[in-house]
Amino acid sequence: MKRRDFLKLTGVTGAGLLLTDLGFNAAPVEAASQTIRIHNSEEFYSVCTFCSCGCGMICSVKDGKMINLEGDPDHIVSEGALCSKGAAMAVMPNSDQRIRNPLYRAPRSNKWEEISWEEAIDKVARKFVETRDDYWISDETIDGTTYKVNRCDAVSFMGGAQNNTEESYLLSKMSRILGAVYVEHQARV
Repeated sequence: MKRRDFLKLTGVTGAGLLLTDLGFNAAPVEAASQTIRIHNSEEFYSVCTFCSCGCGMICSVKDGKMINLEGDPDHIVSEGALCSKGAAMAVMPNSDQRIRNPLYRAPRSNKWEEISWEEAIDKVARKFVETRDDYWISDETIDGTTYKVNRCDAVSFMGGAQNNTEESYLLSKMSRILGAVYVEHQARV
């Protein structure tokens, strides 16, 4: 900060304090500035993905860009508070460094290439089915008795802090239907 900028800032701050002392109430102006800033924006409720706490967030989106992020005061975990990591999350959706399309690196290749979402989903689904079919165990014999097990030990599922209770329930059911017995959550790691 240069000396001239410092003097300007000091003058403006002094004028603001003088107005406050003369009875000017800045609270309504601050409240109005908050509502004008997010006027005509769409609100989305989300969960912070940085740790396993799952703090609630309110994201205001206008013209496809997130313009405001704040803690959800009605959320049971955070009650409106966000830690430094959660508050810093506001820069992520609008970052020019954010990867927006899937990347694929072929076997023995040294570079990543951009592919479509359809191609990425198709590759993952084909690999999943191939692995499941190759390692499927339908019967297991223990001490001469054969048991029907219908499982696949080569596939596992990992949950995360961003999954709410209902999503975790559905992921657990889906993993069991697909034969996976190894289901874990990041909070236990």
